Amino acid sequence: MTGVPAPAGGSGAQGASSAKPVRGGKLGAAAVNQASLWNVANLLTMIRLLLVPGFVMLLLGNGGYDPAWRSFAWAAFAVAMITDLFDGHLARTYNLVTDFGKIADPIADKAIMGAALICLSWLGDLPWWVTGVILGRELGITLLRFWVIRYGVIPASRGGKMKTLAQGTAVGMYVLALTGPLATLRFWVMALAVVLTVVTGLDYVKQAIVLRRQGMAEARAAAESAREAAK
Repeated sequence: MTGVPAPAGGSGAQGASSAKPVRGGKLGAAAVNQASLWNVANLLTMIRLLLVPGFVMLLLGNGGYDPAWRSFAWAAFAVAMITDLFDGHLARTYNLVTDFGKIADPIADKAIMGAALICLSWLGDLPWWVTGVILGRELGITLLRFWVIRYGVIPASRGGKMKTLAQGTAVGMYVLALTGPLATLRFWVMALAVVLTVVTGLDYVKQAIVLRRQGMAEARAAAESAREAAK
């Protein structure tokens, strides 16, 4: 949590500004900041991290091809995907953003998806090249973000959100022991997910290059201005 949300409405803000300081107020604020790690958004992220080993054991249980075990694995995967939707929204809406959440949330996302893809490929349900494309894209985008972090942040795009939805749906369908038309459908959903993965990945590369060029140009302009001012 970066801070306690201010009361809504003008009168609340005025009352807060005119209130007399309370003895021990700083200590109370410090206690709030220390306890902020255990907010609901971070707890959902922790649950998602804990679900990863449980999901793997369920997916590979009884040889990895038991429909009942696969159904339990799908339930764990679904819970992980649902918590992914809510923890970020709660953190932004209720000002619950913490350094832990910034680091743990993307790790949890990649851990559950990576575990599912690797296990499915190991079981022979999903080609290894699909796993390589998806995980390679995620690793590449993470490195790109670090490459341009000094110049700005690459925002999440609508295409990226569609990619995440398609990946989650496709992987969830592969986790289930589907046959017949549903097995054919999941192939096409995964094909859509792979296309969106590649297209959005290329878009991120373009955004990163543009952002870096703009940042470098602004830095050069600022340096020139500083030199001119120093003359």
